[in-house]
Amino acid sequence: MENLIGYVAAFLTTVSFLPQVLRVVMTKQTRDISRNMYIMFFIGVLLWFVYGVLKSDLPIILANAVTIFFVSIILYYKLRENLS
Repeated sequence: MENLIGYVAAFLTTVSFLPQVLRVVMTKQTRDISRNMYIMFFIGVLLWFVYGVLKSDLPIILANAVTIFFVSIILYYKLRENLS
């Protein structure tokens, strides 16, 4: 039961980033997104991923790996926009 709760929580919190990722990719606009918040969030998620690996906790590993991917896409567009 604990693992099921972990997988459901991981799925919901990870998938919640998908609408933002799709919007950024489609519009190429990140003006209203905080760069610093996403940098701090990326570092936090990366640490959660490392923690999951150290604990061999698959729900934490999977959720944070996917979240790192999503956040990286948003940060890429944000940093690219800031350089323009």
